[in-house]
Amino acid sequence: MTATTPRLHRTHSAPEATWVTIPDLHRDPFPIYRRMREESPIHWVPAVNRYMVTGYSACHLIENDQAIYSADETHSLMKRAMGHSMLRKDDPEHDTDRRSYGGVLRPRAIKETWNTIFAKNCETYLHQLREAGPGSDLIRDFAAPYAAENLREVMGFYNASQEDMQRWSQTMMDGTGNYADDPDVWALSDQSFNEVDDAIDEILPYLRKNPDASLLSKMAEMPIPMDAIRANMKMTIGGGLNEPRDVLGVAVWALLSRPAQLAQVLSDSGMYGTVFDEAVRWVAPIGMYPRETTCDTVLEGIALPQGARLGVVVGAANRDPAIFTQPDDFDINRDKKPHLAFGGGNHFCAGAWVARAAVADIALPQLFAELPNLRIDPTQAPTAAGWVFRGMTNLPVLWD
Repeated sequence: MTATTPRLHRTHSAPEATWVTIPDLHRDPFPIYRRMREESPIHWVPAVNRYMVTGYSACHLIENDQAIYSADETHSLMKRAMGHSMLRKDDPEHDTDRRSYGGVLRPRAIKETWNTIFAKNCETYLHQLREAGPGSDLIRDFAAPYAAENLREVMGFYNASQEDMQRWSQTMMDGTGNYADDPDVWALSDQSFNEVDDAIDEILPYLRKNPDASLLSKMAEMPIPMDAIRANMKMTIGGGLNEPRDVLGVAVWALLSRPAQLAQVLSDSGMYGTVFDEAVRWVAPIGMYPRETTCDTVLEGIALPQGARLGVVVGAANRDPAIFTQPDDFDINRDKKPHLAFGGGNHFCAGAWVARAAVADIALPQLFAELPNLRIDPTQAPTAAGWVFRGMTNLPVLWD
C-alpha cells in the first residue's frame, strides 16, 4: 500500500500486525509506524497485546474522550511500576490529584523560582562536559545529569542525588514499558519503587518544618493520601526527567546534523523555542501511552470491543502526513501545527512548561554559546533507541 491508499469507511475489525516485533520497535519504530498508518489507523499487535493507534485523528479523538477511552487501564504496567498515579485516572479523581500540584510547575513559578536554579545547574554540567573534554557524550555528561538535578530540586528530594534520580527514573520507566514482561526489568523497577517510598517518608517531616517552593513541600501541606503522593511522585520522576533529557538530546543531534538550520538558529536566538517544538514532534520522548475502552465502540471505522487495550502512539501520530508535510524530516521552518507529544485534553503534560524552560530558554542557548563549533564526533556514531520512550542513548561531540 502507498501513503495515498484510501482509509476504510465501513466498520471493520482491526488488521492484525503479526510482523511487528518489540526489538524492531525499540531499534527504529518509524518505518513500522509508516507502514501501519498507510494500511489502517489502528492495528491489533500481538507482540504488545494491544491495539496500536497510529493515526493523528484517532489519537486526538481518544485524548479528548475519557468517557469512552479510559486512562484507568486494567492490569496497567504503570500502576505496577509506579502505583496508581494521576496518569492512570480519569476525572474527577485525576483532577483532584492534578490540582494538588498547585502552581509549582506553572510559568509564574518557573520565572520566579526555577529559571535561576536551571541556569545554575546548566553551568555546573556544562563545566562537567568541558572537563570530560571533546569526544565526551553529551547525554551522559550533560543532558541526563542536568535534567536530573533540575528535577531533584523542583521535587524537593534533598535526601537524594541526581544519580539516584537517574536510576529511579530509568528503572521505573523501564517497568512502565516492560511489554516483554522481563523479570529482571521488574526486579530493578521494584527496587526503585521501594527506594522512592523510603525517600519520601524521610523527607516529608523535614519539609513540613521547613517549607519551600518544591513539589514535595506543597504536597506535605495538603490532605492527600500517601499512596497518591507516592504514585504521583514516581510518575513525575519518570516523565519529568526523560522528557527534558531526551528533547535536549534530540534537538542538539538534529541541529548538528543539519548545518543550514543550525546556522539559522545561531543567527536568531529566538528560534530555540521553535527547535524545541520541532524536536518534540519529530521524536516524542513519550511515544506511546495506554487507554482502555469502556464500551463497544467504533473508531475511524474500526470496531473495538469493551475493555480493548489501546496504545495511543503519539510518536506515530506526530508523523502523520495527513497533518504534517514531509513528517519524517526535522524542519524548523515547517508550518506550525499542534503536535500530540505532551498529550492533550485533561491529561496534557503538567511538566511541559518546565521542559520548555529548561531546554529552550536555558540549555540550548548556553550549549551553543559556550561550546564554539559544537559538532558530532565523526569517529563515534550517535545512537537513538526506544518506542514507548525514545531518545538519544549517546551523542559524542567535539568543540573548539
